Amino acid sequence: MKQISIAAIGLGCRGYALLRDILTKMPQYRIDSVCDVYPDRIERAAGIVEKNCGYRPFGTTDYHELLGRSSVDLCMIFTSWTSHTGLAVEAMEAGKAVAMEVGGAHTLEECQKLVGTWEKTRMPFFFLENCCFGKRETMVLHMVRRGMFGEIVHCRGGYRHDLRTEIAYGRENRHYRLEEYKAYNRENYPTHELGPIAKVLDLGRGNRIVSLASFASKAAGMEAFIRDRKPDDETLRGVHFAQGDIVTTILRCEDGQTVQMTLDTTLPRSYSRDFSVYGTLGMYSEESDSIFIDKVSKEYWSAAPTWGNAKEYEDYLVPHWKDVARGVTEVGHGGMDWFEMEVLADCLLKGNPSPLDVYDAAMMMAVSPLSEKSIREGGAVQAFPDFTGGAWKTRPVLDVLPLE
Repeated sequence: MKQISIAAIGLGCRGYALLRDILTKMPQYRIDSVCDVYPDRIERAAGIVEKNCGYRPFGTTDYHELLGRSSVDLCMIFTSWTSHTGLAVEAMEAGKAVAMEVGGAHTLEECQKLVGTWEKTRMPFFFLENCCFGKRETMVLHMVRRGMFGEIVHCRGGYRHDLRTEIAYGRENRHYRLEEYKAYNRENYPTHELGPIAKVLDLGRGNRIVSLASFASKAAGMEAFIRDRKPDDETLRGVHFAQGDIVTTILRCEDGQTVQMTLDTTLPRSYSRDFSVYGTLGMYSEESDSIFIDKVSKEYWSAAPTWGNAKEYEDYLVPHWKDVARGVTEVGHGGMDWFEMEVLADCLLKGNPSPLDVYDAAMMMAVSPLSEKSIREGGAVQAFPDFTGGAWKTRPVLDVLPLE
């Protein structure tokens, strides 16, 4: 294989943006076909491929047509949370490699089915958790590997993103989050938080999550937003949202570390993933983009003097981020998506193992149904399943990008 032939399934905001900004601009990929349940999205996606690549891909509203195409090497699944796991299973059973977008699972059975299908088919699988490729995330991971923070004892992460407009206008924009927030109360988007932390703590690769407990605040943010911004929407007037405004989840790991995760998407706020690492010799905090190193950093009563000082440690940037081209950082979440697609291509073209494989996907997605159960049971601790069948003890550590 000299070029990867893609079927892109799901052409909403995420799928279309990746086609427009990255996949049609990388010579490793050829867009064979595009699929969505909405014909106008197919037309828009086919048009951008034709504009950027000079040919028009096959388009269909029936994904089964793509699974039967011998010209397709890789199914890239950008659909909603409710469908992407099932599509990944069908694609692997049809003999296609899979790159699957992120989100929480609805049931543990989904995760088990995904793992079981991969173990049966052994088709290449790549979980598209782009935050693992971030500039600061990989820099801090490099510092962790070098022992700069000592022994890591705690990490924190969040998906803290004001999504009120996206949710409230879900019907108009054909976006799945509206129905999800009406129906479920859980940590619904755990992977942006947990992905980089999983690399820091070697989760699934020498360490594992053993238990989880979640707590949710009341749900008031969306109803207040709709009363203020969409008072004439009869379909939402008086609707009670199940999703708590703030969900706090605590994970406990086999090696004794704890992880705090926060979902915060229905209140007014600035964006943050709150990526933070705490060790016996120092810490990093994304919120202030600051690093504190024992016996090196000056101690202050206030953290303010250290705000923004992480740039002073950029000797620890990984090579991809040291040498990044300007055009790469102008698209795809500042460069994360570009590097992710480069690594995916190397996995398929060179036979490299996936650094975000099916076991990583199942582990991250399983947080959602376990969180929902814990909240429903008043914060009761939930045992965390081992999807590797004990192989986590010996699975090799794989970083998403070379650290040095």
